[in-house]
Amino acid sequence: MTTHNSQYSAETTHPDKQESSPAPTAAGTTASNVSTTGNATTPDASIALNADATPVADVPPRLFGSFVEHLGRCVYGGIYEPSHPTADENGFRQDVLDLVKELGVTCVRYPGGNFVSNYNWEDGIGPRENRPVRRDLAWHCTETNEMGIDDFYRWSQKAGTEIMLAVNMGTRGLKAALDELEYVNGAPGTAWADQRVANGIEEPMDIKMWCIGNEMDGPWQTGHKTADEYGHLADETAKAMKQIDPSIELVLCGSSNTGMPTFPEWENTSLSWAYDSVDYISLHQYYGNRFNDTANFLAQSDDMDHFIRTVIATCDFVKAKKRAKKNINLSFDEWNVWFHADATDADTMKNRPWQIAPHLLEDHYDFEDALLVGLMLITLMKHSDRVKMACMAQLVNVIAPIMTEENGPAWCQTIYYPLLHASKYGRGIALQPVLTSTKHDTIDFTDVTDVESIAVWNDEKDEVTVFAVNRSLTDDIVLDLDLRSFGDYRLAEHIVLENPDMKAVNTAEHSAVTPKLHTDRTEKDGNLYKANLMKASWNVLRFVK
Repeated sequence: MTTHNSQYSAETTHPDKQESSPAPTAAGTTASNVSTTGNATTPDASIALNADATPVADVPPRLFGSFVEHLGRCVYGGIYEPSHPTADENGFRQDVLDLVKELGVTCVRYPGGNFVSNYNWEDGIGPRENRPVRRDLAWHCTETNEMGIDDFYRWSQKAGTEIMLAVNMGTRGLKAALDELEYVNGAPGTAWADQRVANGIEEPMDIKMWCIGNEMDGPWQTGHKTADEYGHLADETAKAMKQIDPSIELVLCGSSNTGMPTFPEWENTSLSWAYDSVDYISLHQYYGNRFNDTANFLAQSDDMDHFIRTVIATCDFVKAKKRAKKNINLSFDEWNVWFHADATDADTMKNRPWQIAPHLLEDHYDFEDALLVGLMLITLMKHSDRVKMACMAQLVNVIAPIMTEENGPAWCQTIYYPLLHASKYGRGIALQPVLTSTKHDTIDFTDVTDVESIAVWNDEKDEVTVFAVNRSLTDDIVLDLDLRSFGDYRLAEHIVLENPDMKAVNTAEHSAVTPKLHTDRTEKDGNLYKANLMKASWNVLRFVK
């Protein structure tokens, strides 16, 4: 059974805010100023939208992807648990599948992650009873290989997702990648394709997205390489893979995070080798509130924005350097909040290694984590013109929106809901609103807007959705929404995720953080709408004809 409510159902001091200057909107209006009532000052914000003047790009469906790695209980006990009451004939938990389908996950990266850099893909095909048991060096676990590409392909068919398949560039390389591609996508008549048919999958899997390794800039990575070593190998691998299947899309490994000493020179060097052969470069970034400073924590989406802009600039520099015509787009294929379980994980891997599917990276997310996830989703949608794929890491149990109990229920963490809303209502054309907001400073960031927002216009459904986070910890904010460019739109619903306790969590027994409908908080005021955004809240405002 799935434990899941209906879809709607320590304090940090906040620095003084600074009012931003009113800015002309695309429609020629000006944003509102801070309003004053008596001696109290209420910060306001405003958004103006113009469908003709402010489009960013179509929001790529692949922006709402996820990640399944052979790590902890993501696979075993997560998507696969043959003894579970809901398990199907393949051992897949149906309760998990139901939540994945509701989430609208479009693509899933597999099988790693750090795991892939010492992985033999051949270990996971054919009869389960014949598959070898191996040690996984990445997470100090024992891998049974009960799940492999055959099984994950069958799972993805049931989940309705694409696969983004990663190949081992650590201990293997070009030849293994070519063999795997032939096995996965080859028409019958060659050795590896015929082996796939013999294993029960007659038609090619037609997997289009391929990652050429994982985080090869990291010294922790098995088979770590320099930028030149990796760039040369990736270029040769990419060229050969496209000879087999020119229709595939290839992702080059970018930096593991913005804190790497080689960032962004790694991007410059590896792209200088492989620019003509690949289609995307990867970005990975995790954030955490390690010092219990909520205001600073919620400002980290600004760092994510800077990260994206830096990588775009680096890609375009290499484009200019090589006199190339095509753009390299971005695959943000690992992102999330991750820090809660670090000490426990280190103890498990050091003192109790080589377990089968131990509890690892099982962060229990609180309300403030959900707010940052919402802010990161807004940031991704703002860059829909160049960020074409993104994968929240991971899907089940391991730093995940979905959790499971052994032989028990599946349930939703706080971070499930912003991703659900973005995936459900963020389909269409991303519109960069002309946003005016009060601002504040934090320890690491200056001029942090109290309100962060993006809008998506779905022309087919005749609806506009505004996603907005009030990241002020002290003030409710009145948001003026100017939608006159769209004609006569009415408010359909105002969905809110809020909680007075920033540390509130969901459990299998109780969900403290779930979305609620608060349409009464938004009213029509002449040609404008006024929406009350409560302090520290995630808001989804849907307008329809």
